[in-house]
Amino acid sequence: MKCKRCFWLLPAWSDSAKQWGVNTGRTVFSQLMDFLPAYEFQNCVSRYGGDHKVENFSCREQFLSMAFAQLTYRESLRDIETCLPSIGSKLYHMGFRSKVARSTLADANEARDWRIYADFAQVLIAIARPLLCERFDRCRSGPESVCFGLHYHRSLPLALSLGQVS
Repeated sequence: MKCKRCFWLLPAWSDSAKQWGVNTGRTVFSQLMDFLPAYEFQNCVSRYGGDHKVENFSCREQFLSMAFAQLTYRESLRDIETCLPSIGSKLYHMGFRSKVARSTLADANEARDWRIYADFAQVLIAIARPLLCERFDRCRSGPESVCFGLHYHRSLPLALSLGQVS
């Protein structure tokens, strides 16, 4: 059974490979994950002891699983478990080093400290904020700017409920 909506699993094709139909690159998912700062993620994991006494399913693999689920619109652990094995041999090239079972993922989600991923999200927001400000806020400042929204991202649910953000 092939995974639906798995655009992120498509291989990256070079121009010469397109001509001959040969995959010379990596999956789009692995290329996207390369943009994430591995050192900062490992700092977040170390700060909260996320990989302490872990043998098989590391915090990185948990993050990859959840990022895969988000990017491919997976709705449940069962959906993730069904879709990942359908990829087959590409899992290793996407960064997974062990089999992802539903119970393993559920145990990791239950046992690992959520602050690892919250801190990493703050790192990613700190990277994204200047890029967005530079691109979108040349003419705007104040509450209507993108940077203002990113800076006060904790108030986003309130702004959504009040209808201020569309």
